[in-house]
Amino acid sequence: MPGREESFLPRALTLKQAYDTVIHMEEVLTIRVPKGTRRRLARLARAEKLTLSQYVRRAIAAEQLLGTFEAARASLVPRARARGIFTDEDVFTIVS
Repeated sequence: MPGREESFLPRALTLKQAYDTVIHMEEVLTIRVPKGTRRRLARLARAEKLTLSQYVRRAIAAEQLLGTFEAARASLVPRARARGIFTDEDVFTIVS
C-alpha cells in the first residue's frame, strides 16, 4: 500500500503543535545559587562541551543515582553482615 508508507514520514507541525511539543516535554526549574557559582558551572560545562542546562541536568541525575545507591547500600549492608559478609573478598568467594 503506497499510502501506508507515507504515514511513517515526518510531517510538518503547525506552530501550535511545535510549541506544545517543545513546551510540554520539559519543565522549567529556577534556582538561586551563591554568587560566582553560575560562572564556575558554566566553565565546567564548557570544558565538557555541554550547555549549562545539560551540565546541571547531569549533575542532578548523578546525585539521584548516588542517593539510590546509598539507600540500597544502607538496606543491604546489615543483611550482608548478618550472613557473615564483610568484605569484597567475602562476596567474591560466594559468587565464584
